[in-house]
Amino acid sequence: MNKIFKILLIIILNLFSFITLNASENIKIKIGLLVPLSGDDNEIGKQIIKATRLALQDINSDKIEIFPKDTRSDPNTTLKVANELKQMGINLIIGPVFYENLINLEEVKDVTFLSFTNKTLDLPKNVISTGVNSTSQLNTIKKFIDQNEINKTILLIPNLDYDLEIKKGIKESKIKKLKQYFYDIEPTKLTKQIEKITNYEIRKQNLIDEITRLENSDDPNKESKIKNLEKRYTIGNVNFDSIIIADFDESLKSVITSLLYTDVSPKEKYFITFNQWFDESLLTESTSQPIYYPSINKENLELFEKKFFKQFNENPNHLSLLSYDLVGLIFYLSLKNSISDINKAFKAKNSFKGKIGIFDIENNKINHRLNFYKIEEGVIKEIF
Repeated sequence: MNKIFKILLIIILNLFSFITLNASENIKIKIGLLVPLSGDDNEIGKQIIKATRLALQDINSDKIEIFPKDTRSDPNTTLKVANELKQMGINLIIGPVFYENLINLEEVKDVTFLSFTNKTLDLPKNVISTGVNSTSQLNTIKKFIDQNEINKTILLIPNLDYDLEIKKGIKESKIKKLKQYFYDIEPTKLTKQIEKITNYEIRKQNLIDEITRLENSDDPNKESKIKNLEKRYTIGNVNFDSIIIADFDESLKSVITSLLYTDVSPKEKYFITFNQWFDESLLTESTSQPIYYPSINKENLELFEKKFFKQFNENPNHLSLLSYDLVGLIFYLSLKNSISDINKAFKAKNSFKGKIGIFDIENNKINHRLNFYKIEEGVIKEIF
């Protein structure tokens, strides 16, 4: 009788385990999505939703459900809809998009937010920055500098609101640098500052002095030498081998123009900048080439753009690719962790290969392993 009872008990326990396992397999991962769906930024939000739909389609699993909410790009609305998602039992949320909308989210206890921002300072404790931050970019730049044995680097930083982020990136990446300079983006002030950084007036005077010396000399070849010197702007070298310019768009071009004006050429010194998202306008700036920068994987970006356009007949913004990868990242972590522990997985050391590149995750931080590119002769070339 005892033997029969034991057999029955084992069968019941095995059956219970089977039912529990199947029940857990059927539990869906509910992900919140906080994006602007109304107001001036609504197109950004709509494209992010489309990208998450594309990710679910490619994952081809009914394990994940996504619940979008409209933030209206407003911090108070963001807090309100975040609490609504929490009341639905959701404790993992992709978004919000903008740093300004993070300020109240620490009030939403036991919920983790994967924000699109690339800012990492002063974040609420439950917010993880997933954008391409300055540390990721400077880590990649450091790799290039080390590979090319560049010893004298200066860093040019605009007097804007992200200068502290760059300082943090410098510290975390341990990049070698000679000096760092902060500059005003107003063109007239900028040029004066670049003149000072490059010792332009001294080098210009060196040229004048050398021409004067030759004119007063008995050198039989002085006329040809003077003609050659008159084609130049300065004489004398600058005390750096590479320049990292932490700027973008027209402001970046203004810095490069000022450097060219002071007779510092990318043909002689490495011009390195931050992620330019493959800005095609740089391809036509022949005097600014070669120019180097870290960025996401270009080939993967182009494949995603083609897929997105085929599906929705429109070109995606860059945040769309990030949102696509974040859905994949969450699914990947769900395969390695129980549903209740997915949030904890962001504290453990993990790596995930997405379309952007490789995500390195640890201690509620995400860094990206980026590629490195050069624009030369109007063509983008991959360095690594």
